[in-house]
Amino acid sequence: MSVAESAIAVAQFAPTADAAANLELIEELTERAVARGARVVLFPEYSSYFVHPFDDSLARHAEDLDGPFVQTLTRLAGDHDVHIVAGLLERGADARRVRNTVVAVDGSGVRATYRKLHLYDAFGQRESDWVEPGEIASPETFEVDGLRFALMTCYDLRFPEVARELADTGAQVILVAAEWVRGPLKEHHWRTLLHARAIENTVFVAAADHPPPLGVGASMIVDPQGVELAAVGTTSDVALAWVDAGDVERVRRVNPALQLRRFRVVPRA
Repeated sequence: MSVAESAIAVAQFAPTADAAANLELIEELTERAVARGARVVLFPEYSSYFVHPFDDSLARHAEDLDGPFVQTLTRLAGDHDVHIVAGLLERGADARRVRNTVVAVDGSGVRATYRKLHLYDAFGQRESDWVEPGEIASPETFEVDGLRFALMTCYDLRFPEVARELADTGAQVILVAAEWVRGPLKEHHWRTLLHARAIENTVFVAAADHPPPLGVGASMIVDPQGVELAAVGTTSDVALAWVDAGDVERVRRVNPALQLRRFRVVPRA
């Protein structure tokens, strides 16, 4: 293995209101991914706890970043010498709303966090009734095997400036934790946007979703030219692909779109 090559697994499962069962599935899927060679394992949004429709139990099951969920992820990462990325309910600023957070850990602890910027107040949903948006801040990244990884959550995928800002950090891989709700054309949107974010930023994009009946499934890994390297269908399983920084460099020599652009991303007040 070269110094800038790594294996990424997307782990698709349906989190529930049983926090202990969620962690058991995370452990099982982590072991399955590591057995196939994974160095980074990506789990969906709301992996720690999930109910549909949302209710007051979200706040009761929210944790701090040094709480039991992250502690268990850290132990698993250390036991298997792997990086684990997963979504959790983090305690918010008040007692009613939570933070929709994605955390990346290794055996030493938290390496990066991301709090969902754009809340899912669309398609008849009102995530902002239960979740507070993340603050606009410099993106956190982490490195594995010479590759730089950045984080994103679900609905943020519809805002191309989010992925562009992550690409500007030098990230070669964007990891998307999601609960992409099913509906008319929603799987088409999911696939199109994942491929678009990879192509326009010339990066790898890996995404983990909940399976049906609520999510669309179709967790996948896409290369910098928009080629789908590996995917899960509608089951709980893992898919794995090798990613190489050299592929990013080669694509950018042919298509230097990031260098040729004439606009930059500026936060909206």
